[in-house]
Amino acid sequence: MSEFPLPSTQTVIKGAKTYARDLAERVLSTFLQAFVGALVLTQPLDLRMWQAAAVAGVAAAGSLLKGFVARWRDVTNSASLAKGV
Repeated sequence: MSEFPLPSTQTVIKGAKTYARDLAERVLSTFLQAFVGALVLTQPLDLRMWQAAAVAGVAAAGSLLKGFVARWRDVTNSASLAKGV
């Protein structure tokens, strides 16, 4: 009778940590990029800083959702939709 080889617990934990770190970095960088971009638009569009932060938050939430979809679509340790990343 052949046993089904399961990954070690350490491998699963390390993979989850790698994915979580990758996703957190992507969400934070998306927020910062969107926030800086929105701040540039606050003067010409007469937006307040908190409105710019809200725009950045929506972009970061979209990044978070994309990361979850990437994980669901292809079991990897990356939050990227690109194959092999």
